[in-house]
Amino acid sequence: MNLILLGPPGAGKGTQAKRLETAHGLKQLSTGDMLRAEVTAGTELGQKAKAIMDAGQLVSDDIIIAMIAARMEQPDCQHGVIFDGFPRTVAQADALDKMLVAKGRPLTAVIELKVDEDVLVDRLNNRISEMKARGETPRSDDNAETLRKRLQVYRDQTAPIIPYYERKQTLRSVDGMADIDDVAAQIDAVLNGGAVMGKAQQLRP
Repeated sequence: MNLILLGPPGAGKGTQAKRLETAHGLKQLSTGDMLRAEVTAGTELGQKAKAIMDAGQLVSDDIIIAMIAARMEQPDCQHGVIFDGFPRTVAQADALDKMLVAKGRPLTAVIELKVDEDVLVDRLNNRISEMKARGETPRSDDNAETLRKRLQVYRDQTAPIIPYYERKQTLRSVDGMADIDDVAAQIDAVLNGGAVMGKAQQLRP
């Protein structure tokens, strides 16, 4: 079982990924963590990546895909993986699909957590107000303006891959505004072949 969780900051992807790891024996993969591990270990891929990063350039998709392919061969990935922060572009999505098919381990589903961005901002403002009422100091980057910027980055950079997976018929949407257990139940329904209907679809612009 190989999954991609999509959704903007604050949608709850991390919470659901941890639950899926426990429930299904999956491994959440972060390309950032993998890059750092390869560089630290001094592998051939790590040396290539370090040279590129030291030159102030972005690591190529080919190197990222090669690292993912190697990582998936490790024992803790044998039951499947959850991709975290990857892919971000259509080119990356296409390359990932081809690599997984070549391995005989294609994507099971791409699960999009649909959320109302205004509600996310309201929740953040309420949380900050509660912290201040308790005499706590929020983090400097924990504010509505920063969240809106991060939401815009998601819309600009990551959301364009959604139509790609719609065409592939692998995209499934769930209502990310529901409580944690309800979202988990919706994801389970997707993995069991069920259809998720209702509010999740209504949230799409």
